[in-house]
Amino acid sequence: MGESPRRAERGEIRYLVLEAIADQPRHGYEIIQHIEKRTNGAYRPSPGVIYPTLQLLEELGHARLLEQEGRKVYAITDAGRQDLDQNKSTVSDFYERYDEEPWESYAEDFGDLMRGVARLMRAFRRGARRGHMSKETMRSIREALDEALRKIEDALGGGAR
Repeated sequence: MGESPRRAERGEIRYLVLEAIADQPRHGYEIIQHIEKRTNGAYRPSPGVIYPTLQLLEELGHARLLEQEGRKVYAITDAGRQDLDQNKSTVSDFYERYDEEPWESYAEDFGDLMRGVARLMRAFRRGARRGHMSKETMRSIREALDEALRKIEDALGGGAR
């Protein structure tokens, strides 16, 4: 709904990279694919984020560069594993943001809701044009809307905020 794609916050990416190389050495593109897969395709870090992060992790002694089948891959070091263990919640918190289905997967249902809102607006216009908006009618409509709003807010997560 016009939202910008979710990204890793500053500092999170280093732990995502460590998590990606914790179980097996990977090259940069495999790390990108690992993170993208864990977010169900919702977040794909760019090479411009991954490669400088790998360089930083190497400088910190948290990752080391290996040659594997003629390719450069990164493996986690003991220091990197310790850092990752201390920041596991950062990784799990990040990936939990992607556990919910994106609204796009139920866009048709969302469209049905919006058509219902449009029908409501047309009913108001029709009533106003036909002169059916007496004080009593408007009070009754306001009560119905207040009740509907309470139910909608409850459905969205627990009342007015």
